[in-house]
Amino acid sequence: MNPVLLLRALTLGLAAIVMASSPARAQTLDKVSFGTNWVPEAEHGGFFQALADGTYRKYGLDVTIVPGGPNDNNRMLLIAGKLDFFMAANTLMSFDAVANNVPVVTVAAIFQKDPQVFLTHPESNVTKLEELKPLTLLVSKEGISSYFQWLKSEYGFSEQKVRPYTFNSQPFIADKQTAMQGYVTSEPFAVEKAAKFKPGVLLLADYGFNTYSTLIETRRDLVDKKPDLVQRFVDASIIGWYNYLYGDNAPANTMIKKLNPEMTDELLAYSLSKMKEYGIVDSGDTLRDGIGAMTDERAASFFDKMVRAGVVKPDIDFRKAYTLRFVNKGVGLDLRPKN
Repeated sequence: MNPVLLLRALTLGLAAIVMASSPARAQTLDKVSFGTNWVPEAEHGGFFQALADGTYRKYGLDVTIVPGGPNDNNRMLLIAGKLDFFMAANTLMSFDAVANNVPVVTVAAIFQKDPQVFLTHPESNVTKLEELKPLTLLVSKEGISSYFQWLKSEYGFSEQKVRPYTFNSQPFIADKQTAMQGYVTSEPFAVEKAAKFKPGVLLLADYGFNTYSTLIETRRDLVDKKPDLVQRFVDASIIGWYNYLYGDNAPANTMIKKLNPEMTDELLAYSLSKMKEYGIVDSGDTLRDGIGAMTDERAASFFDKMVRAGVVKPDIDFRKAYTLRFVNKGVGLDLRPKN
């Protein structure tokens, strides 16, 4: 072969090898594990969307979602280093971590409003929170130690009117003089199906219970050592939530139903509609700063309320519970519908 042609062929061959290998190197993904705090449902939809539609991969992440459940404790797995991220329920968990020197920190708040509600019978004609006082309130043990203490300190509620809520709606359905705790995204649907009436709904967040909810939590050492990975997980999760709320969420819902066969299309659609109607994910500060937004002022306001309610001690440094380093960047704002 002509030496010039041979050199050209070798050069082209080497270039082809380099081009073929470059995408493989570029596609090296960081393995990430994320634990939820309950079985798969619409309230986790944005995370499953980011996994199912390839958003996490676009951000260089190979994400495994580890569902929670009644007998699982994914937060302990996070603390032990077995998981990289965890979906914490609300800001009270973050304050508790600071109080007990648990080395975790909140890096994003996916729910701007906690979904906690009280359900009432239509006959009771309850239209505002104070009108619940004459009713018997069905409240869980966890509710008594958290939001009900706020109801006592801010609105003058009494535990004398409280009966145990056992996550069974039948006592509420049977007694028109009761009100039952629940989540706006699920319990009203279940009651309507079982009792054939549409309950009244009072969202505590609309009356000042301003905790963040569905938090992305990670260990402090991961923030210190791999801030780029934390940022990519937060950003991709935010994109996932915009796409779940406003785009084609079929990929996420398909994955949710596969992992949780008891989930139905009807409940998924209901939960999504209520998240939109009540501004659970996208409202307030997110309209300017993007989903996941947090502010020092909001955290301080909720901390003060919990101190007054006796739920948290006044001497903890609540600012250690979270960091604003990874949010408020306007990520995904272009994905929100313009109208």
